Amino acid sequence: MSEALNVTSLRGGAIDAIRAADLDLKTELAQESARRWFARRLSLRSPLDAPLPDRPGRPEKPELVPPTQVKKRSVHTINGRIALLHAIAHIELNAVDLALDIVARYATEPVPHSFFDGWMQVAFEEAKHFRMVRARLKDLGADYGDMPAHDGLWQAAHATRNDLTARLAVVPLILEARGLDVTPSLQAKMRETGDLQSAAVLDVIYNDEKGHVAIGAKWFRFLCAREKRDPARTFHQLVRANFRGPLKPPFNDIARAEAGLTPSFYRSLTSTSSG
Repeated sequence: MSEALNVTSLRGGAIDAIRAADLDLKTELAQESARRWFARRLSLRSPLDAPLPDRPGRPEKPELVPPTQVKKRSVHTINGRIALLHAIAHIELNAVDLALDIVARYATEPVPHSFFDGWMQVAFEEAKHFRMVRARLKDLGADYGDMPAHDGLWQAAHATRNDLTARLAVVPLILEARGLDVTPSLQAKMRETGDLQSAAVLDVIYNDEKGHVAIGAKWFRFLCAREKRDPARTFHQLVRANFRGPLKPPFNDIARAEAGLTPSFYRSLTSTSSG
């Protein structure tokens, strides 16, 4: 498939991937754009690039519902594990589009090319994660789209579409960092139930996500330094302005610190709500 993809530029490839409703095509476009960018076979932008859509392309299913209508999941039953993996697949799919959106939306920002290297690495790995989780769902007799899902991730990101620093605060430093907090217990529960294959998928995701949070923290600090702003204080201001509700403990302080996200960023926000 990769030879047939007409990628005009990095931004163009990212936009085409975001727009794609066929999820095999979306993930292939994301990964092939990354490969060509890393090989320096693409320019950053082209006049031929399509316009950036307000929403990513999606198949007809899953049905999107409010978060309160997505059922709680127990991993101690096969259906519970399927529901959990379905929710993770949905998160990873959104993460593909969010990484690509950072590249496409901010391609005119005065940042080094290594900024786009980092986010295309994230997009490549999120596409890998989605495929791995979807394959595991199929092993269990299910598929992505079989259950309802919610749209909270994309809505949170869309709210920060006009401010790169705010986008980095919300997406990698809150939403992805949350994955570092909750994934270890899910890995343990999968192993307790004997589902070692699903646990192995979560292992890959967890290790990669540390790198994704680190990329977010690196560029958040870069932007703050350029604007002579204190990173932790700026993070607090942006979270209060752009994220609903408090950050929820427990926090995986060690994994967060490894990614460059120290407690000074998030500890004081645990009881703060933007109303």
